[in-house]
Amino acid sequence: MAERRAFAQKISRTVAAEVRKQISGQYSGSPQLLKNLNIGGNISHHTTVPLTEAVEPVDLEDYLITHPLAVDSGPLRDLVEFPPDDVEVVYSPRDCRTLVSAVPEESEMDPHVRDCIRSYTEDWAIVIRKYHKLGTGFNPNTLDKQKERQKGLPKQVFESDEAPDGSYQDEQDDLKRRSMSIDDTPRGSWACSIFDLKNSLPDALLPNLLDRTPNEEIDHQNDDQRKSNRHKELFALHPSPDEEEPIERLSVPDVPKEHFGQRLLVKCLSLKFEIEIEPIFASLALYDVKEKKKISENFYFDLNSEQMKGLLRPHVPPAAITTLARSAIFSITYPSQDVFLVIKLEKVLQQGDIGECAEPYMIFKEADATKNKEKLEKLKSQADQFCQRLGKYRMPFAWTAIHLMNIVSSAGSLERDSTEVEISTGERKGSWSERRNSSIVGRRSLERTTSGDDACNLTSFRPATLTVTNFFKQEGDRLSDEDLYKFLADMRRPSSVLRRLRPITAQLKIDISPAPENPHYCLTPELLQVKLYPDSRVRPTREILEFPARDVYVPNTTYRNLLYIYPQSLNFANRQGSARNITVKVQFMYGEDSSNAMPVIFGKSSCSEFSKEAYTAVVYHNRSPDFHEEIKVKLPATLTDHHHLLFTFYHVSCQQKQNTPLETPVGYTWIPMLQNGRVKTGQFCLPVSLEKPPQAYSVLSPEVPLPGMKWVDNHKGVFNVEVVAVSSIHTQDPYLDKFFALVNALDEHMFPVRIGDMRIMENNLENELKSSISALNSSQLEPVVRFLHLLLDKMILLVVRPPVIAGQIVNLGQASFEAMASIVNRLHKNLEGSHDQHGRNSLLASYIYYVFRLPNTYPNSPSPGSVHYATMARSAVRPASLNLNRSRSLSNSNPDISGTPTSPDDEVRSIIGSKGLDRSNSWVNTGGPKAAPWGSNPSPSAESTQLFHEELALQWVVCSGSVREAALQQAWFFFELMVKSMVHHLYFNDKLDAPRKNRFPERFMDDISALVSTIASDIVSRFQKDIEMVERLNTSLAFFLNDLLSVMDRGFVFTLVKSYYKQISSKLYSLPNPSVLLSLRLDFLRIICSHEHYVTLNLPCSLLTPPASPSPSVSSATSQSSGFSTNVQDQKIANMFELSVPFRQQHYLAGLVLTELAVILDPDAEGLFGLHKKVINMVHNLLSSHDSDPRYLDPQIKARVAMLYLPLIGIIMETVPQLYDFTETHNQRGRPICLATDDYESESGSMISQTVAMAIAGTSVPQLTRPGSFLLTSTSGRQHTTFSAESSRSLLICLLWVLKNADETVLQKWFTDLSVLQLNRLLDLLYLCVSCFEYKGKKVFERMNSLTFKKSKDMRAKLEEAILGSIGARQEMVRRSRGQLERSPSGSAFGSQENLRWRKDMTHWRQNTEKLDKSRAEIEHEALIDGNLATEANLIILDTLEIVVQTVSVTESKESILGGVLKVLLHSMACNQSAVYLQHCFATQRALVSKFPELLFEEETEQCADLCLRLLRHCSSSISTIRSHASASLYLLMRQNFEIGNNFARVKMQVTMSLSSLVGTSQNFNEEFLRRSLKTILTYAEEDLELRETTFPDQVQDLVFNLHMILSDTVKMKEHQEDPEMLIDLMYRIAKGYQTSPDLRLTWLQNMAGKHSERSNHAEAAQCLVHSAALVAEYLSMLEDRKYLPVGCVTFQNISSNVLEESAVSDDVVSPDEEGICSGKYFTESGLVGLLEQAAASFSMAGMYEAVNEVYKVLIPIHEANRDAKKLSTIHGKLQEAFSKIVHQDGKRMFGTYFRVGFYGTKFGDLDEQEFVYKEPAITKLAEISHRLEGFYGERFGEDVVEVIKDSNPVDKCKLDPNRPIFRLPMWSHILIHMK
Repeated sequence: MAERRAFAQKISRTVAAEVRKQISGQYSGSPQLLKNLNIGGNISHHTTVPLTEAVEPVDLEDYLITHPLAVDSGPLRDLVEFPPDDVEVVYSPRDCRTLVSAVPEESEMDPHVRDCIRSYTEDWAIVIRKYHKLGTGFNPNTLDKQKERQKGLPKQVFESDEAPDGSYQDEQDDLKRRSMSIDDTPRGSWACSIFDLKNSLPDALLPNLLDRTPNEEIDHQNDDQRKSNRHKELFALHPSPDEEEPIERLSVPDVPKEHFGQRLLVKCLSLKFEIEIEPIFASLALYDVKEKKKISENFYFDLNSEQMKGLLRPHVPPAAITTLARSAIFSITYPSQDVFLVIKLEKVLQQGDIGECAEPYMIFKEADATKNKEKLEKLKSQADQFCQRLGKYRMPFAWTAIHLMNIVSSAGSLERDSTEVEISTGERKGSWSERRNSSIVGRRSLERTTSGDDACNLTSFRPATLTVTNFFKQEGDRLSDEDLYKFLADMRRPSSVLRRLRPITAQLKIDISPAPENPHYCLTPELLQVKLYPDSRVRPTREILEFPARDVYVPNTTYRNLLYIYPQSLNFANRQGSARNITVKVQFMYGEDSSNAMPVIFGKSSCSEFSKEAYTAVVYHNRSPDFHEEIKVKLPATLTDHHHLLFTFYHVSCQQKQNTPLETPVGYTWIPMLQNGRVKTGQFCLPVSLEKPPQAYSVLSPEVPLPGMKWVDNHKGVFNVEVVAVSSIHTQDPYLDKFFALVNALDEHMFPVRIGDMRIMENNLENELKSSISALNSSQLEPVVRFLHLLLDKMILLVVRPPVIAGQIVNLGQASFEAMASIVNRLHKNLEGSHDQHGRNSLLASYIYYVFRLPNTYPNSPSPGSVHYATMARSAVRPASLNLNRSRSLSNSNPDISGTPTSPDDEVRSIIGSKGLDRSNSWVNTGGPKAAPWGSNPSPSAESTQLFHEELALQWVVCSGSVREAALQQAWFFFELMVKSMVHHLYFNDKLDAPRKNRFPERFMDDISALVSTIASDIVSRFQKDIEMVERLNTSLAFFLNDLLSVMDRGFVFTLVKSYYKQISSKLYSLPNPSVLLSLRLDFLRIICSHEHYVTLNLPCSLLTPPASPSPSVSSATSQSSGFSTNVQDQKIANMFELSVPFRQQHYLAGLVLTELAVILDPDAEGLFGLHKKVINMVHNLLSSHDSDPRYLDPQIKARVAMLYLPLIGIIMETVPQLYDFTETHNQRGRPICLATDDYESESGSMISQTVAMAIAGTSVPQLTRPGSFLLTSTSGRQHTTFSAESSRSLLICLLWVLKNADETVLQKWFTDLSVLQLNRLLDLLYLCVSCFEYKGKKVFERMNSLTFKKSKDMRAKLEEAILGSIGARQEMVRRSRGQLERSPSGSAFGSQENLRWRKDMTHWRQNTEKLDKSRAEIEHEALIDGNLATEANLIILDTLEIVVQTVSVTESKESILGGVLKVLLHSMACNQSAVYLQHCFATQRALVSKFPELLFEEETEQCADLCLRLLRHCSSSISTIRSHASASLYLLMRQNFEIGNNFARVKMQVTMSLSSLVGTSQNFNEEFLRRSLKTILTYAEEDLELRETTFPDQVQDLVFNLHMILSDTVKMKEHQEDPEMLIDLMYRIAKGYQTSPDLRLTWLQNMAGKHSERSNHAEAAQCLVHSAALVAEYLSMLEDRKYLPVGCVTFQNISSNVLEESAVSDDVVSPDEEGICSGKYFTESGLVGLLEQAAASFSMAGMYEAVNEVYKVLIPIHEANRDAKKLSTIHGKLQEAFSKIVHQDGKRMFGTYFRVGFYGTKFGDLDEQEFVYKEPAITKLAEISHRLEGFYGERFGEDVVEVIKDSNPVDKCKLDPNRPIFRLPMWSHILIHMK
């Protein structure tokens, strides 16, 4: 024990720290980074490398070749090498939305179109890392897969959950009401008690318990049972630490696809007017008022009856089914409150203006049809005539608009399945003026919407059916869009002008609903059928093309080539001659002949699909009409100079006159479609010619004055028209056009090239090409994004196949690299919304993932021989200043040019690595270039081509200035390009299986090294200035290296990691606060370690051998099971458990991870506190990922994986003093903590005081039965911060995982090597684990659920509020803790011990679950998991304890640690455990006692007492299996004690004492269960044949009966828990019953004193304490003869004459020197002093100052004898106080009020007719006590039954109802008692 105690005092720092300090003194620099020590503290014989520096990694490829695996087959095989199918290149066909893919019909296409089409149709080229999903980034513990892994968990039975419910309490109360007799049989009536006991039933006996089995066999059985049915995956039971998205997760980018906004389905159901006389044609479109923009193309629909359609038969060809659609899907990318659905109606042209034609519709009503029959007939016949004659012309008729958001929001808020909204004049007010923002708006943030009021949601409203009842007639002079916007804006005002107009009444019914995900029977805007088009005869739904209100940045993925023509207005005011009813005929021509019109104009409704011409509607008698037509044209893929639009103007004569033709041409104009190779679009104001244009007009524009032509109005522009192209072929951007044109010119080798007005000759081509590349910066972003894929493809092609211009190879690598860097940066800056967490732009990421491939892998390459391009040799790229003499063939055609192979010298390396490189731009190769088609598949020996990744690496290494900056900003892009290029290269050259050493040339690897090195130095030099950019750079670099591990030489990649480490470390030394840089390094390491083959990379199968012997040690056959060879010296074992150099070299990544952990957790590391959580999460994440990995299910493999983490045990042992003390919840006394540093790890800013957390964790009262935290004694003032609960918990679960999965033999060997100090440290750790993973119980989960959680700064205050509000009894505690906080040493209330973040770690609750109230089932599930975790954790601890015990048995030394083992065992019994665990725990405890019996009975006597208490507690468990195991253990304990010394007084006494304290303190104690256990013990005693002849069975019987007796008494006490007077009376009687057992009498006297103090009866409490002191004095005087001690109880008789009861005079007194008697802590001098001091204090509080004096008279001699001046001065001070109070209060002291209380009535049982004196506090009125007693007994018997008599007359019993309880309360006068 002594050694143990001494250890505990020194525990805060181990010896290792001292050594470390000395060593760090030998270095300079910041001390925390110089941990030059191996964790174990003993230096291994290899050269040491400080933990802060990376070791030389092992050359992995070499190692695998030289160390073939000793185990030929078996599960370990897969751990040795990556699987062969690890990386694959897959060509996956892209999903096509339509049944046939959209491609142009023409077979001949120009190169640009061909490239575009290829870009839109080729398969995706995807590189797949097959096992990537097994890396830690996809750890199921951090995903929602956790739930699946938790299926099928067994339900663990816990006593705390089984605790009797209310029903049991009620029965008890019932019993109380029935039998009130306090003492049916007087105390000591054995007969009755024995009768009870003999009649009760025992629990099941354990088989073979009494057999003498050898210990080894017992251990073996226990082991087998413990190991069966265990939960395999520990982490499936543990919630992952609360992190944001793990940094190592890279999501697979979205597949590039066509852009759609929110989609809206509009169905047109019917259109009915008051009169039906002619066909009406309708169109729908969306307009945005705010942007003043039409945001969709027109949807034409026809709702006429067959009869009406019949009127037009002669003019209309048979209708194609595509034109019969009545429903349409609109897409809205930017929904807002300003979107209107505008419906326009047209009718057949007739004579008269619009007003006249609309008149009949306004005046006739359907109801009056019969009355107006004749008039209607007349109208019909007129209509019939017009249709016959003018059927092909239209006129504007009416329009209306629907405010879209009103519909959506009203539909959203109405509670009907489909909403009907009627819009009519009367109702219009509401529906137009309100801008309702219902709950729908802004519910989901849209992809690219504006925020706030403008963001509206169209994806989830209720479908609505609208009936539009009002149309406005069109005004002939207000047809333009400008007018429309005015009307729409006006419509939203309450006093709309439109409202005053007389409407045309009609009924248009339309349905509006969110479009379904994949609607059937859909046609694209090009009329292609969208997939799922089961039947071509069904009426289709049209997808309507959107014209987004603002730019949309999405790359083109489909072929689309449409042209929209909008004639706007015509001014013929100054034209001579008759031209009034004007229509414009529009045609798309491919030549000048009238027959050259192309059938490419889309039909409207009920007509043919395409036509050759389109007519605009006619405004009657208007010489300057406006038009509102939209003409949609399908553009040919390849345009020529002859394609043009032709406009012909006609005058239509409406009246039938003799000799006047129907239409007269009155003008012509045209627009050429191509101008300088670019499509011509935009606003035009064209002059109109009076006569047909002459020959060859189409190549000129009408603005050119052609000779001899007549023009309207002197060649002024009179016709306004707009032409808009929506095309994925034409970029409509001059810069892009020029670039593509030049590149294609190279392709076709056609010179000169015409671009715009320029002609470029071949000699000028190089400059033009370079300038066009750099000019790409000036292009608009939107077209750049639209053509992104093609643009990047072309750039890459220029790099890989440098073109030959005028016989010279032109190197465009640098120019392309710069342009790519600037494009990537532009996207990054402008498209903020589409980045992932690593700042990768999603469009670029998709490009790399799906689109990018090496240019020579295009399946359809052009025919050879058309171009002169070089496939260049690499040397052309190097600057001349690097005269690298390295063997390299300069070109294929000249194999002789090659140098002699020599290895590059360091000088060259340093030149490449440095930035001072001569970068010349004009690198031209004069070698003989070999002709090969550019962009085609190269010749078989592909070596001569420039490999993209090599070129990219080189360009990046040599670039400088702004280009370098741009590349660094978006390093991820270039890294990912490089990796994909490398994989493709390996794939096409069949090198994916080649040995890694010869996959890439050395020069490329040099470039990579230089690149990594410079980037690392950038990180180091810039992290303080631009942290955000550096974080991105750091993660990009890490992902790059992670990728390289899959394709390159892995040893090489490790050296890259080392070079990164080196750069960082060198900077760390000089930093005052290294945490930011370290944090970056942690991110880096975490990403590297997220590699899916992390375990394989760590060489888990290599045995650590000293580097001297190159041959691998072969594991011998004997140790096959453990996989470790027996002949290897112990050094090896130590190396495996320490961060020794061999360990760090062979398990390289694991070594780095554990080193980071060791360095950051090192208590001397200042300023790294904030990284604790981060580094612990990294380890936690790795382990939990291994745990769930399907590849590592086999236990043998798991043991290998765990081997990589063995040093973790040592590291965590070092941190014991800093771990959060989970035991505090039990003993209310935290460990002393000195806050040396501020609390860095303020986890999510919400700290909660410990006390609150405890309140929540549900520890109600401090349970005195728990052992104090022996972990840390309060003597050491520790100077370092404690980890937070969450971090500590994560660390401990990692520790348990390693202990669970590691090879037991290895652990045992290591434990054997450990010193006692270290083993004790380990046991401390296990003790902590027990508390940490204790099961909290369903009730706690429910209580936690009732509190609402919010992540907020004031969380702490809120929680305390919640607790203060809901728990009541804890208020005081929380308040006190607040007071404590204010005084915490650092002065900050957020001290680290407060770092408790509402013990989230204890609930399985993640902050991201929004739902606050969990369902019953969820709470059950949480409790289930927590129960399983607690059970598994404790079983692992038990396994480990068994290994420790075996270690002791093997070495036959270190017995001293068995006490520690026992302590952990006892602690685990004291915690809330499951039945499963307790069975194994008791089995282990029995084995331990049988192996080391003297341990309990001679050395660890206190533990023996503890054990008795624990066993008894479990004997009273409500679960029978626990009871039967506990009683078996208790029986064996007695038996063993008896066997050692032939009596078992010690166990007897301790069991008796335990029982009394158990019954005294335990709240939910059930005597029935304990009675069964006692019976079980009796049964064992009866069946124990071996000891039948001894006195043992009788002794057991005596003990059991005595226990039973005490039990019965104490049970009665429990019944009277509520009645304090009665309770104290019982306690007094029980204490009297223990007259012969001093220890127990003392216990009960103290219990009484405690009860009295609780009720503030200080005088009575003091008397109990005086009796206790007298009892102690009596026995002390027998033990020790010291003059100054009191002689015995006689000394105390001045204080109270009753004290003499304590004298030990009777015959049956035990002698105190007998085994186990009076061995309690009070039977010592200091115990006596303590009791007396307490007594004095109580007397003082009671105001009995004279007694204070008497007590001190006994105390003073003791202190005088000890010469304790300090104590004496205190005592005299107190005496002075006492006497001065006597003086001051002379005559004013009052000690109490006394009442006589009599009880009458049979219900009172043996209290009937008894009278008692009640002492109440001073000045208590009669009313008060009568009220109290009446209330108390009223509650017990029923208020109407109890009666109180308040007079002093004698009671006449005959007059009383015997069944009715009655009190009588006469009052005695206040008696003032003065002490004499």
